[in-house]
Amino acid sequence: MDRKYRVMIIDDEESARKLMRAAINWDELDMEVVGEAASGIEAINVIDDLKPDIAFVDISMPFMDGIEFTQTATGRYPNLIIIIMTAINQFEYARKCVSLPVFDYMLKPMVRSEITKVLVRAKKKLAESNDFWEEQKAEPTGEAAYESNATELIKKYVGENFTDSKLNLAFVAQHFGFSSSYLSRKFKQDTGKNFIEYLTDLRMKKAITIAKSNVKMYQAAAEVGIPDPNYFSRCFKKYTGMSYSDYVTSKAE
Repeated sequence: MDRKYRVMIIDDEESARKLMRAAINWDELDMEVVGEAASGIEAINVIDDLKPDIAFVDISMPFMDGIEFTQTATGRYPNLIIIIMTAINQFEYARKCVSLPVFDYMLKPMVRSEITKVLVRAKKKLAESNDFWEEQKAEPTGEAAYESNATELIKKYVGENFTDSKLNLAFVAQHFGFSSSYLSRKFKQDTGKNFIEYLTDLRMKKAITIAKSNVKMYQAAAEVGIPDPNYFSRCFKKYTGMSYSDYVTSKAE
């Protein structure tokens, strides 16, 4: 064959992804693991670049689970071979996938020999097809397009929760099932702003509204999700060009 079949592993547990990479003799199967994702929505956002022939998908993941990923991915790439991974206590939930074009289901913890058997069958199916990836790609429409637009969902989430002092890049990345570095790159690429700039802008707009009510600085800082008054003071001055106290005074006059 001209190329190796491309495999993607989608699981929110990093240890499970590493174990699968190490456990299988991919070369012997004429396959290679071309990428991983920690959630369905992260996978949707990189699938065009990775072009997998086969995707192992954990059914239970944050934000977009295995069923939602399967619905979206097969709507766009009908020939993608999807193998659902599920724990035994999630098997009833997995049955929701029955109407979806899933190649097989595997119970966790998975056995190396069973994985290999499934991959041999998948390879046979792929061999019976042509190099389908470019032919099958279709533009996402409707719900699939919405679900794939992670940045808009993240902006909405941040807009609703920016006063929470726990909210930062790492917190949001974990909530949506991304790595911090991936989210940082994607957010800057899609919005033109660093995540921290976007979050700080929201907090400073709120702080300006609070300042007009003659609220003390430490109270305003806490209300917008910045418990450190010194850091709040620096952010406020950078954003408005005035210290917080000067701004309050100017609005009181």
